[in-house]
Amino acid sequence: MNKLINIEEGQIIEGKVQNIKPYGAFVKLENGETGLVYIEDLSVARIKSPKERLKIGQNIQVKVKSINKENNKIMLSYKDTLGSWQENADKFQEGTYVKGIVRETEKNNNGIFIELTPNLVGMAEYTDQLKYGQEVDVYIRRIIPEKKKIKLVITNN
Repeated sequence: MNKLINIEEGQIIEGKVQNIKPYGAFVKLENGETGLVYIEDLSVARIKSPKERLKIGQNIQVKVKSINKENNKIMLSYKDTLGSWQENADKFQEGTYVKGIVRETEKNNNGIFIELTPNLVGMAEYTDQLKYGQEVDVYIRRIIPEKKKIKLVITNN
């Protein structure tokens, strides 16, 4: 019997991380099927490895992105279960100091993306002393909900 009929696209379902590859993580779903979460569906912030988000044996919630019944493939999203931009931004206030993780420096040195939560990033001015994955203290200068942007100032490095 095909278990794929027991799940639907858009559904949030429990699963357990079975295997992690450089391109994503395989998750065994509660119905017994296995689906794949590609690395870009693990986090809003650009991460270099799925191991930065998940570990084998971890129980997680995932959203079913697509089901290909011909190939028996299930595509999943982890980041879609971590709250919307607004839900995550509501956890922060302008004028406060928080910790963040350096996720990417823009190619043209316009700024540095700092992850505040797994599903929320802000941007600070470029500085070449920071390295990917480094924890930094940041000041939240401005939250702009209509543009889904957070402007940060790095206070240490």
